[in-house]
Amino acid sequence: MNWIDYLVLAGYFGVILWIGRLAMKRIKRQEDFLLGGRSFGRVIQAFAAFGAGTGSSDPVNTARTTFTSGMSGIWSVMSWLFVTPFYWIAAVWYRRMRHLTLGDWFVERYESKRMGIAYCAFGILFYMVYISMLFSAIGKVAAPLIGDTFVLGGIQGNMEYVLVPVLAVIVVLYGVFGGMTAAYWTDVVQGICIIVLSLLLIPFGLNAVVEQFGDPESQGILDGFAIMRDQLPESMFALIGSDNASEFPLHRIVAVTVILLAGVVVMPHFIATGGGSAKSESSARIGLVAGNLAKRFCTIGWALTALIVLVLYADRIEVMADPDKVWGVASRELLWPGLRGLMLACLLAALMSSVDCYMLVCSGLLIRNVYVPFVNPEASEKQCLFLARITGGVVVFGGVVFSLSIMDVFRQLQLTWIVPMIFAVPFWVGLYWRRATTGAAWVTIGFTVAVFFVVPGLLPSALPGLRADFRFTKTTEIVTVTKTREATPSDVRRRQAERTGPDGEDLPPLSVGDRYTETKTTGGEAIYWTGGVRPRDMNEPRLRDVSRTTSGNAEILVQAYEGSLEGVGQFKLDFLLFDLLGIEMRRMPGSTLKTLELLPKIVVPFLVMVCCSFLTRRNSREALDRYYAKMKTPVAKDPELDAQKLAEAYAQLERTESRKLFPGTDFEFCRPRFADVAGFLITFGLCFAIVWLAVWVANLGVG
Repeated sequence: MNWIDYLVLAGYFGVILWIGRLAMKRIKRQEDFLLGGRSFGRVIQAFAAFGAGTGSSDPVNTARTTFTSGMSGIWSVMSWLFVTPFYWIAAVWYRRMRHLTLGDWFVERYESKRMGIAYCAFGILFYMVYISMLFSAIGKVAAPLIGDTFVLGGIQGNMEYVLVPVLAVIVVLYGVFGGMTAAYWTDVVQGICIIVLSLLLIPFGLNAVVEQFGDPESQGILDGFAIMRDQLPESMFALIGSDNASEFPLHRIVAVTVILLAGVVVMPHFIATGGGSAKSESSARIGLVAGNLAKRFCTIGWALTALIVLVLYADRIEVMADPDKVWGVASRELLWPGLRGLMLACLLAALMSSVDCYMLVCSGLLIRNVYVPFVNPEASEKQCLFLARITGGVVVFGGVVFSLSIMDVFRQLQLTWIVPMIFAVPFWVGLYWRRATTGAAWVTIGFTVAVFFVVPGLLPSALPGLRADFRFTKTTEIVTVTKTREATPSDVRRRQAERTGPDGEDLPPLSVGDRYTETKTTGGEAIYWTGGVRPRDMNEPRLRDVSRTTSGNAEILVQAYEGSLEGVGQFKLDFLLFDLLGIEMRRMPGSTLKTLELLPKIVVPFLVMVCCSFLTRRNSREALDRYYAKMKTPVAKDPELDAQKLAEAYAQLERTESRKLFPGTDFEFCRPRFADVAGFLITFGLCFAIVWLAVWVANLGVG
């Protein structure tokens, strides 16, 4: 980057901080700071949903998984696509809750202020992890642009470890002072920046493809698509992974979509961007759905950019060693001065539009569910706002600590899929089933935390012999597939970069069209241990051949580890369930194991919640009647009129009871209205249209 790039960055920060300063003058109450006074219409809500849901990690994760798995890597972020139709229904929930935080909902539904404390702790820890992913992503992109390393006092270090704390200070200054109003105002600017980011690299990349591998005199930029297909194997353009090495075969895409749908409803920011800050229910619905559909369109651009980078830089050591840097390397190599600064500004926009929302939500949780009810019930608005700003800074600081500790964007992403299940089941069951009890909710929360997070880490320490137990050191079979095919240009460039084989031997030169032997090894993954297994004597693990077969032009060698092994990391306690069911896991590819890992986390907590609800005392009928009456009463734009409608609903409970799909039962499903069904189906249709667009993009250049 040069002085023009830094000038662009300085201009961006100046505008953003100015907006935050203006917004600060409008903040008088907690509702202003946390939900912008519930004053936002459809357009602002759409940009808010887009901005909060599109972080700096999304382009990086999409580029990383597409670079390693081909077009099917798009599902690392696109798995949210078929969750989107349910937002049309969910947006109404958050507006009708009429709360400032989701912690308030748990307090009301389960008549427990202590559950508000538990949800506050969950929200703060969850966002520390989530924010850490966003900071790690921006560090991975910025480092190649600014420089991968720094030298200070004769000590050399990675640039990410300087960039992340500096960016955190900027984010805190902006979000803490301006509140949700500043976040939403700038989401409009930042949303436009993110869209620019999604498209910026594509024309530059296609032009570079034509210049490097085509004939610039006779071929135009669109010919770059056909050249890409010549450069890469056909499997890289498949939207659904099919082989054992793919990270996203169909079954894993479905499992990830289901766990995202289950968990997204309790992500604390959804009380704001999900509709709680909207003027009306229609603004909440349209804004939430439109903002998230816009993100899915952008995801296609991110994946296409990664394929272009794969064509251009498949032989770059820095990218092969760390695929998280794909986006940063592409920006450095392809963009002009000034545009590199704009790219970094766009990614910072994505970071800030997400982090400012998350830190404000965490502030609200601490004030509403801990400080006021338990510490200072007489707290003034000024005291609450001061504490809210301090809390926001602490949350961002925690995110920085997690980021510097892990610095692995895809690993952090997968962790955020699972953590929300702690509160997801009490939310879903309590939303639609009157029989769900406070006791069952506590048991389910405790069970989920213990079985899926605490016990797996503590069990190996409590039972030292567990790591070496031969029953639990099993791994999947190691499958080596050797294929012979014609070499593509990308194969040739990889050969030039590698030069030597795995055993140190010199590799012969390779030309396009030569017979090329491709060897791909998968498997060898520990079934019961998160960190894998290793030989107990610390030597290289010994292998024995299980089988050797030939299929077409491929030779398939299956091997297995032998000798004494020990597990590393946490114990996957939930995998004992599959052993009890007699499921053979040794022959499963890694993606199938990862799919199985999600299933108990989705199903078992629901079973625990339902069973325990029958065994514990019901909640008070009066509290349940008021809660479900409120959730069936549409929101009026005028606050006084809305309060009047609520009073009428509480006084005439039989009217809300008549709206139930199953009157006289404990099931609180309402009869769907035309707008509910039509909006849901239209959104589903748009989801399939986006899939069709992704397929169309993947097939550009075929002809």
